Amino acid sequence: MKIGILGAGNIGKQLANKLAAAGHDVKVAHSRLPEEIPAEAVETGARATAPGDAMTDIDVAILSMPYTAYEDVKPLIASLPDEVVVIDTANYFPNRDVVIPEIEAGEVESVWVQNLLGRPVTKAWNTIFMMSLRERGRPKGDPQRVAGPVSGDRVRDREVAIALMDDTGFDGFDAGSLSESWRQQPSAPVYCTDLTYDEVGPALASAERERLPRRRELTAAVFAERQDQWTAESVARIHRALNM
Repeated sequence: MKIGILGAGNIGKQLANKLAAAGHDVKVAHSRLPEEIPAEAVETGARATAPGDAMTDIDVAILSMPYTAYEDVKPLIASLPDEVVVIDTANYFPNRDVVIPEIEAGEVESVWVQNLLGRPVTKAWNTIFMMSLRERGRPKGDPQRVAGPVSGDRVRDREVAIALMDDTGFDGFDAGSLSESWRQQPSAPVYCTDLTYDEVGPALASAERERLPRRRELTAAVFAERQDQWTAESVARIHRALNM
C-alpha cells in the first residue's frame, strides 16, 4: 500500500521502518526539514518528505503526533479522498499537550480527533509502548505475540489497520466503533500491558472509564521518577500492576 506518515517521533519512525520493511511504499514527514527525519525511520526504504508530499497519492495516512499538532495538519487531511484510511496512533496527555476541554469533559480522544478533522478516523497502535513496538514484534501465530485493539466506524478501515498491524509484528483486535475506543486510552487495562490476542477482549471489557484520568496521572508520576531505567518488559509489568 501507499502510506503517508505524519510524525517521526518514537512511534512514527518505528512504523515507517517496519512498514517499509514489509514492502509498503512509505513516506514520512514531520514538522522540521525532511533531512532531519531520524535515520531509523528511513533505513528500510521509507522516504523522508515534506508533510504535503507525505499526504499526496496515498492509501493510508498515519498520524503519530501530539494532539497539539492536529490542527496544523487538518488542511492536509481534509484534502484526502474519502477512501483513504486515516489512522490515529496518538494519546492525550494534558501534562505534555495543551489541555483540551472537550476531552477533559469526557469526549473520547479519537472521537475528538475525528470531529476536528471532519472525516472518519481509526485508532490503532496507541496501546503499544515505543520499546515494545521496536523490540517485541513476532511472526503471526507466535503464542507470545503482542496484540492491540483497533477501533473505527468503517469496517474496511479497521480491516486495513489490522492488516498493517500484522505487517509490523502485532495482532490487531477488532474493537468495534470509535466511540468505544476510550477502552484503549492511557491507563486502561489494555494500554501498554503487552497482552496477547486472547487477553485483549477481556481487558477491554474490564475498563472503567471514570478511573482512567486518575490512573493516567499516577502512571505518569511513576515513570517520571525513573525516566532512564525502563525496558519493554518492565514498562508492561508496571502498567499491569497499576491498570489491571
